[in-house]
Amino acid sequence: MTDRQHIAVVDDDPDIRATFEEYLTDRGYRVSTVGGGEALRDLIGTGDVPDAALLDVTMPGEDGFSLARFLSSETGTRIIMVTASGETVDRVVGLELGADDYLAKPVDLRELSARVKAVLRRPTAHRPAEPDPRPTPKAAAERVRFGPCELDLGSRKLFDEDGREIWISSMEFDMLQVFADRPNRVLSRESLLELAHHGDWDPFDRSIDTRISRLRRKIERDPGKPSVLKTVRGAGYIFVVEP
Repeated sequence: MTDRQHIAVVDDDPDIRATFEEYLTDRGYRVSTVGGGEALRDLIGTGDVPDAALLDVTMPGEDGFSLARFLSSETGTRIIMVTASGETVDRVVGLELGADDYLAKPVDLRELSARVKAVLRRPTAHRPAEPDPRPTPKAAAERVRFGPCELDLGSRKLFDEDGREIWISSMEFDMLQVFADRPNRVLSRESLLELAHHGDWDPFDRSIDTRISRLRRKIERDPGKPSVLKTVRGAGYIFVVEP
């Protein structure tokens, strides 16, 4: 083991694995290459968790979307989806599952290097903690109500009015936390991306409206007529907290 940042390349194409490995190794990274989900899970099972993973979307067996959900929920690994189609739907699905960025094949290696460097500059992704069976007053105080739902800031979980957990991605939690810290304030799209991505966003990231739409489907009683996350025409969005 070394102090070099560790990158996992997950792709069923051996030529792509070899190309990425050579290029990233030359730039000072420690690179592990695997041909699919089972091999990636075996690697992580040894305790050698990568700092970032390049995930091919379409692979035999477990696909990149499933692996993105696994990495997002179980590790602190940063995720870059690599899609052959480059279609918006693939990018949006990947982002909503917890991916930090995406690349479309054929990949420009200079762009690959830039995006790897960018995601590694971001704070370490959330690594789920073991639940504490002892409820405390402080834990209750860390809950923020979003309409009929409650966001638990300590556990990074969202619950409906019956106390059932609603699955949210790491990115969705970050977005809700930004709103929770700034109730009744209009936030522009640029501000939301800046705050939710900790200052690391770029012109390629146009998923903000889609992310808000998905959050509304989870927290609003009527997503078609939002009363919690409202649109302010020409300005952005606001988290409305009733007195």
